[in-house]
Amino acid sequence: MQHGSLKDPVVAYETWGELNFQKDNAILIFTGLSPSAHAASSDLDSSHGWWEPMVGPGRPIDTSKYFVICVNSLGSCFGSTGPSSIDPATDKPYGVNFPVLTLEDIARGGHEVISSLGLTQLHSVIGASMGGMTALAFSILYPAAAKALVSISSSARVSPYAIALRSLQREMIRSDPMWREGDYSNDQQPVVGMQQARKLGMITYRSPEEFQKRFGREFVSEERQQNDIFGVDFEVESYLEAHAAKFTGTFDANCYLYLSRAMDLFDVADHGGSLDQGLSRVGADRALVIGVETDVLFPIDQQRELAEGLKSNQREVLFHSLPSLQGHDAFLVDMDRFRPILCDFFNCTMNQPGQLKSVNPFPF
Repeated sequence: MQHGSLKDPVVAYETWGELNFQKDNAILIFTGLSPSAHAASSDLDSSHGWWEPMVGPGRPIDTSKYFVICVNSLGSCFGSTGPSSIDPATDKPYGVNFPVLTLEDIARGGHEVISSLGLTQLHSVIGASMGGMTALAFSILYPAAAKALVSISSSARVSPYAIALRSLQREMIRSDPMWREGDYSNDQQPVVGMQQARKLGMITYRSPEEFQKRFGREFVSEERQQNDIFGVDFEVESYLEAHAAKFTGTFDANCYLYLSRAMDLFDVADHGGSLDQGLSRVGADRALVIGVETDVLFPIDQQRELAEGLKSNQREVLFHSLPSLQGHDAFLVDMDRFRPILCDFFNCTMNQPGQLKSVNPFPF
């Protein structure tokens, strides 16, 4: 990898709803590591979106009320310029010659999108997981660009534990002989390494409590057993196999490496010298922070730290700690808990400036 710049990069995005006359009803969504910009179905693309239960008419992010924009991250492989894109200087994929990628770069790409749409200020910027950190970077880099910030299952910087996990995922991919130092063809990707990384990812995306309740020590049925002494015997193993197989061929390996590393590199303290100084640069007047108590990738203490840090400058801050069993992935599946919170934030009045309201309150 090398530091550098991109010539005429492309940022793919999708929109839903209509911009009002005042141009003050736009919401910008940043995604996690692997989703595309297709957060919800539309007339142009009726396929199910990755956040379908959240975005649409009458849903928490109501497209009959808001003009919603979702961007595909710079560095990804779903339309935006990334390591799998063609380098105009060589007419070959960038591969590992792609410049070092940061979440600030992805935030800048999102800002270019809204500028191209003639927008100077958003109603809100929202993101979950990696997208939450990108939304935070966006509000720091462009403090006047969004009135509100929503951070879901994210943090101001990832923990050493999360860095260690992602480092191992990247090592799995790079250790696959088919990776070829990043110089592989589309039809000969490091599939085994990607599958291994996905399995480890699925373990970290969910919680031990859910695995215990959902799978226990159940064996697969006899007809599904493999004639292999070290094959799939348990239902939880079958679950991991299925997700790894589903992931095969859907995401580029180098893009995965770059985006994974970008998450680890992000630190709000880089913007001012300390966490407090960095968070003081967030321009949003209102903030919503949602965390999940069983999340091992972004522990609830990090959500508490972020919410507390955002309380400065008379900012309205709402914090929710959810007991979802689904761990980090809860924002994608535990809709009964997440939908009411987002409905309230986008449609109800917040409490007084300088206060921080907490569900399942605890002392700071």
